[in-house]
Amino acid sequence: MEKSKKIAILQDVIKIKSVNGNEKKVAEYLSNLLKEHNIHSTIVDYSDDRANLIAKISQGDSKKTLGLSGHMDVVDPGDESQWTYPPFEATIVNDKLYGRGATDMKSGLVAMVIAMIELKEKQTAFNGNVKLLATVGEEVGELGSEQLTTLGHADDLTGLIIGEPTNYNLMYTHMGSINYSVTSHGKEAHSSMPELGYNAINHLNNFISEVNKKMEKISEEYENDTLGRTIHNVTVISGGNQVNSIPNFAKIQGNIRSIPEFDNEQIINVLQEIVDTLNKGTEYKLDLSIDYNKIPVKADSHSELITAIQSQFDQPLPLISAAGTTDAAEFTKSKTKFDFVVFGPGVSSTAHQVDEYVEIDNYLDMIDKYQAIVKAYLN
Repeated sequence: MEKSKKIAILQDVIKIKSVNGNEKKVAEYLSNLLKEHNIHSTIVDYSDDRANLIAKISQGDSKKTLGLSGHMDVVDPGDESQWTYPPFEATIVNDKLYGRGATDMKSGLVAMVIAMIELKEKQTAFNGNVKLLATVGEEVGELGSEQLTTLGHADDLTGLIIGEPTNYNLMYTHMGSINYSVTSHGKEAHSSMPELGYNAINHLNNFISEVNKKMEKISEEYENDTLGRTIHNVTVISGGNQVNSIPNFAKIQGNIRSIPEFDNEQIINVLQEIVDTLNKGTEYKLDLSIDYNKIPVKADSHSELITAIQSQFDQPLPLISAAGTTDAAEFTKSKTKFDFVVFGPGVSSTAHQVDEYVEIDNYLDMIDKYQAIVKAYLN
């Protein structure tokens, strides 16, 4: 495929506004592209305007299957007037392609799709299967990878590369992530007579004080050699309806980045214990909801897959960890165990930022690297 065509395809995909939804248009575009090159694909609907995409190419008689996975959703660009170049126009300036999703992670996804196309067109010899898993909703709970794993689409994998931006590093482990909400129900009263009501904000504030204290202690007592310590933040708070009324409702949302040493189940139990203890007071009515529960993951840093990747470089690539979660947190719940690594074009520090970009040379190089990895792994 011509270099200009590879760049144009990435531009086309970035121009599709798949902000926390609308991924089906991306899936349909990629499906049509694969069809043009005689590769069959299957669209797996998630909901209205949302669909995952699966495709596979095979050679030989080996049952080894290398998965190539990327998500099709992007985060909101925010105030578009702050962007130097419009976020959905895929502008190229000085070897940089600007746009929402350029780094996170449409460049990785498209590089994988084009790698599959070129493997087929070049009739590259390998023994096994290469399977594309393009997902919805990674940014808001890894919805697509959860669905595909539940449906069994990860059960045949022996290896998996997730094309999130790593800038020539190999991410083999990352923290888990828990999103939780706590609602507080009080009793409304005039602010001049607070004794006639129950202040939902005050009750919720007591929860915040307790959870910060407990999570700080957990962070001090437990540490992972690679991932570090548990991270907790209350990130959203709302409540009340007017300044001269005792509020009868308040709500917070929090996020926790977890490590194996004090796992997700233990953390959730701590949250529930705080709520239950406070609710023993007759005026308290707190409710805990776990919105997303993603486990920490870790692969073998010397796996066959990572060895195959390292063989493509003159110097070994650094092995890294991350606090952010990926679709690996869901795919690794499959019935069979497999090697995995996160490895893709782009620099993670530009993800979710104004003027997000990917270097075109990096994107084009990863197309070639993915093909070489397939040959080395499925030898």
